[in-house]
Amino acid sequence: METVLVTGGAGYVGSPLISYLLDTGYRVVVIDKLSFGGESLVHVWGRKNFAFIRGDICSPDFLSQVFDRYPIDHVVHLAAIVGDPACEKQPELARKVNYEASLMLLDIAIDRKIDRFIFASTCSNYGKMSDPDRYVDESSPLAPVSLYAELKVHVEDVILNRLARNGKFCPVCLRFSTVYGISPRMRFDLTVNEFTKDLSLGRELLVYGEQFWRPYCHVQDFSRAIRLALTSAEDKVAFNVYNVGSTAENYRKSMIIEEIEKLIPNAKVRYVAKEEDPRDYRVSFEKIASDLGFNISKRVPDGIREIKKLIDDRVLKDPDESRYRNI
Repeated sequence: METVLVTGGAGYVGSPLISYLLDTGYRVVVIDKLSFGGESLVHVWGRKNFAFIRGDICSPDFLSQVFDRYPIDHVVHLAAIVGDPACEKQPELARKVNYEASLMLLDIAIDRKIDRFIFASTCSNYGKMSDPDRYVDESSPLAPVSLYAELKVHVEDVILNRLARNGKFCPVCLRFSTVYGISPRMRFDLTVNEFTKDLSLGRELLVYGEQFWRPYCHVQDFSRAIRLALTSAEDKVAFNVYNVGSTAENYRKSMIIEEIEKLIPNAKVRYVAKEEDPRDYRVSFEKIASDLGFNISKRVPDGIREIKKLIDDRVLKDPDESRYRNI
């Protein structure tokens, strides 16, 4: 049985991933400092082949102790200060966690002869399309316009361009779409989740820059993409980068509102003109589909329905609580 170390495993992407990996036959070791609490781990607590260690990935001694204690085969590196607002609020911490700690973990993984190293990156790296009539893909120029994306680009550059390509070390970068959907560590500071929540609660929603493009992907499909990166042939994924999502799932904000209005026809929406947005990109996902056979299992309308039911059934006592946001 192979052992996967998941950093940031208590997070929005990590918490559904760890149960998925356990279900598909892996031993999973999670490290997380639990900045947003540990309730998201309750669903796997006590499961065979699951281990949790509370700690900070910025500590080299802590990381070395984890590798000493467990026979790690693969690393899925999710831990980060996530999102533009969170990084802008704590820029020095973001640099320390998202860049310095990532490179330190990478060095330890190479030294310990880890097989697969999956780095969670972002489609925000593309910034703004140079040609609004074309899709960007993995070969397109990167133009990060936020500290969050800039740090992801820097780590990608080290992985893809600066590491010696010898031995069995197999790193792969996954550029994730804007995520949505239900997770054990729920978030409502994500576009689809936030819009659906507010309109389900009968609030008026202010939408800024409704014409700009983003790709979207359900959080459960991230788990499937990560497992493909772990299991696909080495010559497909080693020192490679893949956008994660579906070409059909590029949306303007106005298009997301239209989908919500199919369920909430009396939704109160007010659009606020915004002519400039530094991020505006439609993304092609043909590479991951053709190389790895990846296809999504859920679309934005599916996510809207599940979020609406969560709110309508009052499953969460107070969905406005600060713990459901990254800042």
